[in-house]
Amino acid sequence: MTYTNFTLDIDADGIALVTWDMPGRSMNVFTEEAMRELDAIVDKVAADAAIKGAVITSGKDTFSGGADITMLQKMLKTFASEKGKDAVKATKALFDNAGAMTGLFRKLETCGKPWVSAINGTCMGGAFEMSLACHGRVAADSDKVKMALPEVKIGIFPGAGGTQRVPRLTDQQQALQMLTSGQTLSPQKAKAMGLIHEISEPAKLVETAKAMIRNGLKPVAPWDEKGFKLPGGQIYSPAGFNLWPPGIAILRRETYGNYPAAAAILKCVYEGLLVPFDTALRIEQRYFTEIMQTREAAAMIRSLFVSLQELNKGARRPAGVPETKFKKIGILGAGFMGAGIAYVTAKAGIPVVLLDRDVESAAKGKAHSESLIADLVKKGRAKPEEKDKLLSLITPTADYADLAGCDLVVEAVFEDSAVKKSATEQAEAALKPSAIFASNTSTIPISALAKNSARPKNFIGIHFFSPVDKMLLVEIILGKKTGDKALATAIDFVRAIKKTPIVVNDTRGFYVNRCVLRYMSEAYKMLIEGVPAPMIENAAKAAGMPVGPLALTDETAIDLAQKIMKQTIKDLGDKAVDPKQMALINTMADTHGRFGRKNGKGFYDYPAKPAKKKLWPGLKDLYPQLPAEKVDYEELQQRLLVTIALEAARVMEEGIVTDPREADVGSILAFGFAPYTGGALSYIDGIGVKEFVKIAKGLQKKYGAEFKAPKLLLDMAEKGETFYQRFDPYAKDETKQAA
Repeated sequence: MTYTNFTLDIDADGIALVTWDMPGRSMNVFTEEAMRELDAIVDKVAADAAIKGAVITSGKDTFSGGADITMLQKMLKTFASEKGKDAVKATKALFDNAGAMTGLFRKLETCGKPWVSAINGTCMGGAFEMSLACHGRVAADSDKVKMALPEVKIGIFPGAGGTQRVPRLTDQQQALQMLTSGQTLSPQKAKAMGLIHEISEPAKLVETAKAMIRNGLKPVAPWDEKGFKLPGGQIYSPAGFNLWPPGIAILRRETYGNYPAAAAILKCVYEGLLVPFDTALRIEQRYFTEIMQTREAAAMIRSLFVSLQELNKGARRPAGVPETKFKKIGILGAGFMGAGIAYVTAKAGIPVVLLDRDVESAAKGKAHSESLIADLVKKGRAKPEEKDKLLSLITPTADYADLAGCDLVVEAVFEDSAVKKSATEQAEAALKPSAIFASNTSTIPISALAKNSARPKNFIGIHFFSPVDKMLLVEIILGKKTGDKALATAIDFVRAIKKTPIVVNDTRGFYVNRCVLRYMSEAYKMLIEGVPAPMIENAAKAAGMPVGPLALTDETAIDLAQKIMKQTIKDLGDKAVDPKQMALINTMADTHGRFGRKNGKGFYDYPAKPAKKKLWPGLKDLYPQLPAEKVDYEELQQRLLVTIALEAARVMEEGIVTDPREADVGSILAFGFAPYTGGALSYIDGIGVKEFVKIAKGLQKKYGAEFKAPKLLLDMAEKGETFYQRFDPYAKDETKQAA
């Protein structure tokens, strides 16, 4: 038999080398075809007396990314269409499909011949589950080798034996930590946990794997042998009694019950370790079938896997524009933002000219990169030679002539129109005509700044978030005259520095800041109503937000919030800002001198480390406090999410964002909008637009006009549409470029 995705070579010792190398793909994944072929190979190895055992490895730089997630989406689509006809039959079909991989790996494990997985690179999800089903596991000693079961990050869990094999190979505490966090393991960590047997020199990987078979590797998994004992003891043992009650509590503390897959992992491990292995696999399969039907799984798979990958691959890039290979990039302004942009650019291997008013200021910006990379070296996450290479790519300067030859310049100077005008004019004078000029402004409209440019079609906004080295999202802002080449170059740059681009049309606050300001504003309103501050912060976290709105205000600075409010009043009039909220911020900044984390006091107090921040006790004296029992805690959670989602809907209505994938992914990556919902628009779609409008109307009646549903939502509710139907990003013959 010939195979499309695998090759099979048998050596003189009768050891089969199965090499996985899918044509036309940069990474191997389990598709239905790949699973069928592997199934046939397992049959051949088992049936052929001349074959003593098999080594499976990859013909690519990476081992495998695991299951093709679009295969899961297809399963869910089939289930959704069949469920209405016969729910029992549809669920049984989903259960059987969910168990296909489990059955294949168990077949490999019990085929009677030894199998060794030779892991040469990234080995994720289903591929690592397959490796765990092999009788031997060898990993190459390389930084490229990373192993993980990360499914929980997209709303599902390792459903092909992962929740059963891991806790039978390592102790339950380490197993739960790995499974519920999606933790990535180095070869050394995996070996210490007992998940792999050997670490080999990369060049000797296959030979080391074959040697395991030659040396008499047993073709039986430990749990299939008589007298098998769990590492670290049984569930009902002193160790188990110390682990499970706090483990369940810790999961509740970390997830607030918002992630069904994480809870299912605990159930699978707990129940599975009490029964024989094949029964345990069936328990896992049942929970996996249940989790696959959840709203959270569908939303997280779509936004955090499919849409994220599409955006990272340049889904919004204009067709027909040649890709830019960056030879040199200029950064204007070596402050915190400019220095951060220089760091991520140099880290991507691109030479950077970092310009400021004098060489000392520019050198100070370069020192920021030095401290960041030195910290990585100290933690063992980078090598000293990588530090030297990165720093050699950053050239500090005060001379605009040094920008000659730059393909792209990113302006990150002070948020002042006059300063930006001067920087634009001086930079353009030194740049070649084809170079692109980008502004990192967060407050000034791009079309207004583009008036300072001699070539507005080459002018664009590239809005980074702070801290640049950690934040994964970048907003690309189109001015009225921005051309396709500028957009393509901006997307190429964002992809080169390994961040996710979303394309946004020009407006005050763009997309992300508009949503964030709504989130903060709702919290100020709650404070003024007399809601105790701890309830506001706790409600935000219970709703799925990583940071409470008051803590977020402190991080961005209360005096900055004050400045934005004053500027908004100046530009749009007194009614643009709630006077009570303005008074609150003025009281915090002017009366009490509380500016946020930067001066050690804001809505929180920031004592010297190791003490933790705590809410400022004086907050309760600003307004008469409501008794906690009189506050509807669930409604607080709802208000915080609904106000953001409404703003996201308004942004779509105004044509500021035109692709729901960008609105969803942007809301999660930029400010952590409850990831279990799939993002701000998926949150609305998940509730149902009609029901969401009803909720919004109820909140509007109680709390005011900010909860007024835009006409777009009313129209969608009437037509029974979702955002992904109304603004279908995959619609044919429809240009999705923001115009």
